[in-house]
Amino acid sequence: MNYKFATKAIHAGQESDPTTGAVMTPIYQTSTYQQKSPGDHKGFEYSRGTNPTRKALEDCLAALENGKHGLAFSSGMAATDCVLRLLKPGDEVVTGDDLYGGSYRIFTKVYEPLGIVFKFVNTSDPEAVRAAVSDKTKLIWVETPTNPTLKLADIAAIAEIAKASNALYAVDNTFASPYLQNPLDLGADIVMHSVTKYLGGHSDVVMGALIVNDEELYKQLWFYYNACGGTPGPQDAFLVLRGIKTLHLRMRAHCENGRAVAEYLKNHPKIEKIYWPGFTDHPGHEVAKKQMKDFGGMVSIVLKGADLQETFRIASQFKVFTLAESLGGVESLINHPATMTHGSIPKEAREKVGVVDNLLRLSVGVEDAEDLIADLEQALGK
Repeated sequence: MNYKFATKAIHAGQESDPTTGAVMTPIYQTSTYQQKSPGDHKGFEYSRGTNPTRKALEDCLAALENGKHGLAFSSGMAATDCVLRLLKPGDEVVTGDDLYGGSYRIFTKVYEPLGIVFKFVNTSDPEAVRAAVSDKTKLIWVETPTNPTLKLADIAAIAEIAKASNALYAVDNTFASPYLQNPLDLGADIVMHSVTKYLGGHSDVVMGALIVNDEELYKQLWFYYNACGGTPGPQDAFLVLRGIKTLHLRMRAHCENGRAVAEYLKNHPKIEKIYWPGFTDHPGHEVAKKQMKDFGGMVSIVLKGADLQETFRIASQFKVFTLAESLGGVESLINHPATMTHGSIPKEAREKVGVVDNLLRLSVGVEDAEDLIADLEQALGK
């Protein structure tokens, strides 16, 4: 049957255990599997490549993104690395100028020295993407919304550019989650997630994922996935399966609280600028309305007239929001991108796209909105 999202989140890939009837997918804490004779097995040989708990998660992730194949990795960066292994020296990648710092680092510090060329453009402008594409472009890599200034890329418009240039098209869907946005439906070839974030949802797992439709592309990615070994253990897979069962409920609460926080902060006297795509004056608002179900729980703010010391002071004042790396958990987090998540990006490149020293990124959790607003009030002052 063609189940809706909540039903897929709870059931996809997860059958009752055939041995005991256990409703929850067991944690198959094993490294290897018995074979009747060499090559005669039940689909599992060695847990670096295949594990039943992980397979259940991968099938669930694929279903949530309306894809055919899922691959789970030990981190979002391991998933990103697997895609980049498809490239060879001389190949070009067109990507965003506003990226997660870890993506920028692996692009420029690991793969650029190997002869891969990266072109950083404003992916909220499809024409900027088109202008950067050449006959050497093999991959277009897009975040939407971006981290941390929440730019929106028109996934379908860029898909047409990728198709016309015979380039693979990958979308980092971490900030939106499959509940809000499904890039494969809009023409992407690969969806990447930092599963650590909204999919896990409880700040207790580090994991990444890739979801694809194309069989040959899946086989290519699976080769590197198995050969290079960046795969997660069954305990983490179990925890993410558990987290996903409430993804639809959590995302509704994240979006509701995100709206309340954004609306409180928009006219606050201590805020110079606010980034949240739900506002009608956000440059990507219409794109967000077109390709997302709601506007998410991520909000970034620029503090008015604050230097680095003052920004640090305010960031350290919160009682409900926790000053920490990461995002997407049930608890609200506050982050200073310039020195935390985006510290690996040179200052000039950061500031060019708005990641200034007085910018703070809020991951709005699912606590009571009134308590979050009261915390912002006491930390920011009047």
